[in-house]
Parts: sequence; C-alpha cells; structure tokens
Amino acid sequence: MPERLNQPPYPTVLKPYGQSLVELARERADVVCFTGDLTRQCEVDLFAAAFPERFIHAGMAEANMMGLAAALARDGFIPFVHTFGVFATRRPLDQIVNAIAFPNLKVRILGFMPGVSSPGGPSHQAVDDVALMRAVPNLTVLDVADAVEARQVPAAIVDVDGPVYVRLKRGEIPVIFGGDHRLRLDRATPVTPEGGDVALFASGMMLAPALAAAEVLGAAGLPVSVVNVPVIKPLDVATVTSAAARARAVVTAENHLVTGGLGSAVAEAIAEAGLGRRLRRVGLRDTFAEGARTGPYLFAKYGLSTQAVVDAAWSALGRAGRPPAARPAQADDGEYAPV
Repeated sequence: MPERLNQPPYPTVLKPYGQSLVELARERADVVCFTGDLTRQCEVDLFAAAFPERFIHAGMAEANMMGLAAALARDGFIPFVHTFGVFATRRPLDQIVNAIAFPNLKVRILGFMPGVSSPGGPSHQAVDDVALMRAVPNLTVLDVADAVEARQVPAAIVDVDGPVYVRLKRGEIPVIFGGDHRLRLDRATPVTPEGGDVALFASGMMLAPALAAAEVLGAAGLPVSVVNVPVIKPLDVATVTSAAARARAVVTAENHLVTGGLGSAVAEAIAEAGLGRRLRRVGLRDTFAEGARTGPYLFAKYGLSTQAVVDAAWSALGRAGRPPAARPAQADDGEYAPV
C-alpha cells in the first residue's frame, strides 16, 4: 500500500506522460511516435520538438496509422500511437485486430479523453473502448489514475511482449499518489487499509471519487477498502478475489459503460472464484452521453460522482435510510477534485 496519498483538491500538472515519453526516447532509439492530427492535445508536441526524425504525423486517418505502426513494429521499432480514445479504438478496430494483435506486435496505443471526460458528445466519448480492447486477444489494457502513474506509463509498457492500450486523461492531471507509488502491470494496488464492509475497485478517473466515497462511508461507520486497478487486462485476479473475500459487498467504479469494462472483469473474477458477494457497478448504463461545456457536469449527470459511489455501497450492503451525503471539495485553478 502507498505510504502517502494526497487529499482533494489534488494538485495538478501538465503533460506528465509527454515528458516521460521524451525521457524514454532519449534512452531508446527504437521508440517512434505517431499522432493522428492531435499532437498538442496528446502531449506529443514535446516529442516532435525533441525527435522530429522519429515523429510521424499520420493525419486524421487512424486505420492507416495503425497499419503504419504495425509495419514499423515488424521492422524492430516500438511505435507509440496517439489520438483520442474513441478514434484509437472504434475507427481502426479491424486494423488493430488483424495488423497488430493477431501477429502480437509491440505497438502501444494511447487513447486520451476516456469516457465522458470529453464534453464533445458521443462522437468523441470513448465509453466502450475498454470493452472493445478487452475482447481482442493479446492486448494489455490500462486505465491509469493520476499523473504519477501517467509518468510511469512509457517505461512500464515499452517492453511488454505484445500490443498495449492505455487510457490517459487530457489536460491538467491530478497528483493523487505519493512519490513512492509504482505502476505495476501485474498487480492491482490497495490504497486504503485492507478489510472492511465494502471492497471498492476503481480504475482511471474514478479513483478520486472512490477515495472520497470511502471517506464519507467511513465517517458513517462503514469501513471501505479501496483498490486501484490500473490494469484491467490481464486482471490481477488474486488481489481482486482476496479483497472481495474479506468484504461483505463489492462495488466497482469506472468512467466507462458498466458492460465490458472493469465491472464486468471484476464480476467474472469473483463469480469464477465462487464468491457470493452482492455487487454494484458504478458507470454509464447502456447509454450514450450528451455533449456539454464541462466534463464534471457529465460525471454528475451520468452517475460518476462521489455520491453515486456512496449510494452504490449503501445499496450493496442493504442499509436502510438515506445514505450519507457527499460534499465534494472545491477546486481552484490548478487543482482537481471529483464531483
């Protein structure tokens, strides 16, 4: 368990992934970078400035970009491919399957603006990308929670034997973990003391509201263990089932549809382990989200708030009466707090 976690509102940083990718490229001449006409938006303007000879602007032609990345991977390079998550998965899925995953090539696909973090409506919201990528053989799937994990992504995935898909938040990235935290591809990470009435599994942007919900529930006399799950495939089944076995109920929280993503992965794990635990899944429910001016509005509208996690845990335990009220921290410029 990490020695220290920051408290909301969290400090934020800009371009932690982009800076780390440049650092990796200084050490690894085999790393090349692709952009699908979203260079600055995906933090790889830093790479373009540092290594223009290894930077490939593929334009708004994602299927072709995946084919080009596959070709370079066959020639011994390690391509890092960047665009928004919805354009990295839905549009070029056939190329990912046949040109990259089937031959098990070392292509790293970075999808920014996961779930409803984009206010751009269904055409820009990757609410099904984890489900799509989980269904593809050979693919490793990550959904990282904060700037500390984002910084560690390039070095963590560069030598994975096979393709990798990573979800990354765009813009100001919260710093939740302390400096001792390490992103591991083989482990989910308990971030609160283990044991409690509820085992709460969260991925990506939902770790912050999960931690806030655990505080609210703990104050109401319901201890909650929170487990950060950055790697959804392959899932750390041992940690998931161990935490679930110690609890009376299980809650999952993800910035994604509840079908096919973290909630499905956890449900499969505990069912196959024969654990009879009541389960509640926090996420979008069989719907496309609307467009809006801000991401936080969408998180609140579509049940991705701290209160939604509190309500799910309260329901899973069958508690009578109204669940405790969550009062999210206020965030100033340069800070981040869950809704």
